[in-house]
Amino acid sequence: MRYSAFSILKQGLSGNRHWSRAWRAPEPQPRYDVVIVGGGGHGLATAYYLASKFGVRNVAVLEKGYLGSGNIGRNTTIIRSNYLLPGNNPFYEISLKLWEGLEQDFNFNSMVSQRGVLNLFHSDGQRDAAIRRGNAMRLHGVDAELLSRDDLRKRVPMLDFDNARFPILGGLLQPRGGTVRHDAVAWGYARGADAAGVDVIQHCEVTAIRRGAQGRVEGVETTRGFIGAGKLALATAGHSSQTARMAGLRLPIESHVLQAFVSEGLKPFIDTVVTFGVGHFYISQSDKGGLVFGGDIDGYNSYAQRGNLALVEHVMEAGVSMIPALSRVKVLRSWGGVMDMTMDGSPIIDRTPIENLYLNAGWCYGGFKATPASGYCFAHLIAREEPHPVTQHMRLDRFERGYLLDETGRGAQPNLH
Repeated sequence: MRYSAFSILKQGLSGNRHWSRAWRAPEPQPRYDVVIVGGGGHGLATAYYLASKFGVRNVAVLEKGYLGSGNIGRNTTIIRSNYLLPGNNPFYEISLKLWEGLEQDFNFNSMVSQRGVLNLFHSDGQRDAAIRRGNAMRLHGVDAELLSRDDLRKRVPMLDFDNARFPILGGLLQPRGGTVRHDAVAWGYARGADAAGVDVIQHCEVTAIRRGAQGRVEGVETTRGFIGAGKLALATAGHSSQTARMAGLRLPIESHVLQAFVSEGLKPFIDTVVTFGVGHFYISQSDKGGLVFGGDIDGYNSYAQRGNLALVEHVMEAGVSMIPALSRVKVLRSWGGVMDMTMDGSPIIDRTPIENLYLNAGWCYGGFKATPASGYCFAHLIAREEPHPVTQHMRLDRFERGYLLDETGRGAQPNLH
């Protein structure tokens, strides 16, 4: 729906009381063909693509809180496809291509900003690793540019190039990477799924998964009653272990807190995304002027959406080491997302050993950037009963079979690459 400037002003002066709903607030039906547990980015994207691309419209998304209350609203908004391994690179490139057409697809401004993602390197060994990663990206048709120190001085002059411990020797740039407004992604997918006939049900917590005599999933018990499901799909991010346990399934993941921070608003300061290759610090500037940055997971298991002060200190130290001017900037707030970390640092999109139960989990640091491809590929699996070709390496049983997709090399430990 389009609004004139006058109508927008009128609504604002009235306290925004008369806007039409962006999506419905339906009551749960007794049964759906597909029930998706988790109303974050991955769950909403799955519902949207099930309805719009695969023709499966009798779908419900169950969210225990409000849309945007989980990791989709608690991240640093970065999108990229600069992965090394062939099991991950094509997947994240599909995701980036979907990001590029997302706003036109569901007619909603999600503020996709392809400002580039720059990974710095600080040693000869890191340079060799960056060259290898860039070559792997180009072999898959993904854009990558190796930048010298002189190139970087022109592009990001505020960096401390002659840091005694971590001199900056160059960087690997993916020009098509960037950032997206995370809340708008949830809103856009929710509106698109709702328009296609999906029931998006908020404040509906799943308390149990009901299984029949043969072990087959029949539906879910919720705070709003029992809801039957032809197929049950779990997309609950850091709480995947808890929801899977309701069906008697133990997952090879751990839940950790990942903090993020935002500063006071500044004039235009940095026009790209930069990651510090030694300290695992990453930074960009939002459209409102705040610097958005983060670092490692906190290093202990937790379901709390907050972190510890030791990690705050680490992130600030790494940031000031990379950009000394940050020492004068005030940090306004921080928040934490609950990460579902697999042992090999790569996700799971697969059917489970339990009939009618499907799993989307283990996204580690890559959950937000994967949102479109995750939703599309999970919908493909649910609708067609076969994995999408780019997720063939993301099987649940790879941990048992010994076919790890080891992108980080350190599993659930902090990624220092």
